[in-house]
Amino acid sequence: ASCETDECSVTPSPCGADQTCVDPNKAADKLHDFECACNNDMITKKVDGPVAACVVDECASSPCGMGQTCVDGDTRASSMGDYTCECANGVMAIGKPATCEMGTTDECASNPPPCGTDQDCTDPNTTGTSLNDFICACRTGSGSEVGAAAACKVNECDTSPCGPGQDCTDTMLTSTGDFECTCRAPKTGTSTGSAATCEFDECATMPSPCEVGQTCTDPVKTDASLKDFTCECANGATATGAAAICETDECASSPCGADQICNDPNTASNKMHDFECTCKSDPNLKAVDGPATCDKDECKSKPCGASQTCNDPVKSLR
Repeated sequence: ASCETDECSVTPSPCGADQTCVDPNKAADKLHDFECACNNDMITKKVDGPVAACVVDECASSPCGMGQTCVDGDTRASSMGDYTCECANGVMAIGKPATCEMGTTDECASNPPPCGTDQDCTDPNTTGTSLNDFICACRTGSGSEVGAAAACKVNECDTSPCGPGQDCTDTMLTSTGDFECTCRAPKTGTSTGSAATCEFDECATMPSPCEVGQTCTDPVKTDASLKDFTCECANGATATGAAAICETDECASSPCGADQICNDPNTASNKMHDFECTCKSDPNLKAVDGPATCDKDECKSKPCGASQTCNDPVKSLR
């Protein structure tokens, strides 16, 4: 006996949902002879397997070229080569690009413009067979391209976006907002895409605004906040915007010696080396910024003669 085998009866169908399966000979020894036919066509068929594509939009591959409209009215697989290409002036062709009339295909007139709004477009040859030869030229900066929008090179630093006292650098000329602003010394600070906030440390200037031995602090380092630095003495005395006046008594170190009196008339830190030394033996004997010479032995000059003895009980200067 010969058993029948309907190859189309399996689930899922070997042909797919959009195709009809027909097995003309169901004999067991007649396998792989089933046919798949497109449901939208029934002309396009394939034996022992599904049709690759029942719906084929020939316009999907853009066969007409720029400036022409492609229409595929019949997308059945059995109806190939029937698409139409139409020029802007109405000239048409079936199954191939149309030959548009001379002077009627200005690629720059397309909508949207092929170059963009910030570029000028020029089509040197408006013959329908001469496509993709339009030229895009940048209005700002430099750069041009044939057949496509140009990559415009714009140096954003040309508009001085950083402000006074800052240097501008733009390394990526094809993009915007990436310029860098750097504050000039002695100020510090950088910013990308906008002016920098420059910091100025008044304590870092040379010479220092504070006296030697004083601590300088600048709490706010912006241009808008100058003369706000603080000078602080070792004893805690402070001043803002100027050197502090520290109390320094030069006599505290006893620079005159035990036989003299020391007096510092001005103990301000910026009034140094003005102390006075006065001899206790004679108040008229004084010296500034050092000990006075209080004693003088007058006998050393031998004022009495060879047969006399000289004695100077008070050796102060007279």
